[in-house]
Amino acid sequence: MRYRVKYSSRLIRNKEYHGRSVIEVVMIKGNVKIDRKNLISILQSCLVLILVILVALMMVEIGNLKGTARVINYAGLVRGDTQRAVKLEITGTRNDELIAYLDDILSDLTSGEGHYELVKLKDAAYQERLDSQRAYWERLKAEVAAARQRGYENTQIVAMSETYFEMADETVSAAEHYSEKIAMKIRTIEILSALDMLCLVILIMLQTAMALKMARKNQLLEQKAYIDIHTGLPNKGSCEELLNNREILREPTACVIFDLNNLKTVNDTRGHSAGDQLILSFARLLRRVIPEKHFVGRYGGDEFMAVIYHTDRQEVEGILDSLRREVDAANRDGNQLPLSYAYGWAISADYEDCIMQTLLDKADYCMYENKRAYYATHDRRAPRS
Repeated sequence: MRYRVKYSSRLIRNKEYHGRSVIEVVMIKGNVKIDRKNLISILQSCLVLILVILVALMMVEIGNLKGTARVINYAGLVRGDTQRAVKLEITGTRNDELIAYLDDILSDLTSGEGHYELVKLKDAAYQERLDSQRAYWERLKAEVAAARQRGYENTQIVAMSETYFEMADETVSAAEHYSEKIAMKIRTIEILSALDMLCLVILIMLQTAMALKMARKNQLLEQKAYIDIHTGLPNKGSCEELLNNREILREPTACVIFDLNNLKTVNDTRGHSAGDQLILSFARLLRRVIPEKHFVGRYGGDEFMAVIYHTDRQEVEGILDSLRREVDAANRDGNQLPLSYAYGWAISADYEDCIMQTLLDKADYCMYENKRAYYATHDRRAPRS
């Protein structure tokens, strides 16, 4: 008997191949999932890059907003201090330091280079009004000089100061309007950043869901790799893995091999579906009779293996008696597919320094002896070893 795993798109049931039962197991591959995963990773990288750019732009605009706030503050100072300077001139109090102070601020506002650390706003409307205000300031200073010589009553200093105040007010309004545009840019960047982060969260959730789905699929594939699909028992791979485990034999352990006697006859006379049903019925009986704490697996097409842990002869014989009674009861109940099996077993307590493979070989030898006895009793051709 052989157990063969094959990659295909379907599951082929139990069939005879040169007199031996062959089971083919399916595993399905998914190349499309890999492409989707790569696409999500690329989108995540792009969104992270966009988020970095948006954060950088926001930092720049926040810096511009702070600079604009200083410009608005000093432009307002010019507006108020100019009126103060004119009032002082009218009352006959000269303040050349205040006029020089106003000169410095206007120069700093225009060039963005001065000890007041003001910035030059990159707004055409603001710059146009500032240039007009600065030009008119030169005229107003000339009028101040005239008022000192002839008296303010003989000049237009009051009317010109009112005009200058309106011009300064327009300059402040233009700076405030530019500040509002920057604030609007920042709000737009904030919204875009929030949308970007939302997309990132969605992609991360999607990637997590895909990872969980893939993990479940891998778990199912792993189970399929170690579970016989037809019976639900551990398959030959699981059996062989157990046979290679040297830790088991630290306690007395028994290995039992079972082999159905009449599978080929059932397949030939009743069809392979009947043979599948026979295998399934015996597997269910084994799992029902042998306690859950012990191992029961399908070792091949019609062969099963049981490993009884921490046991003795009395327990193993009791389990085999229980199985015999269950099979007899099933056959007496009018079972259309009578069950018949051969078995052999060995226990580690009977051998020194043995391994699981030793127990399997001993049990397998006993099973074939039991099978020969069965065929001899029923006058049938003895099986090949």
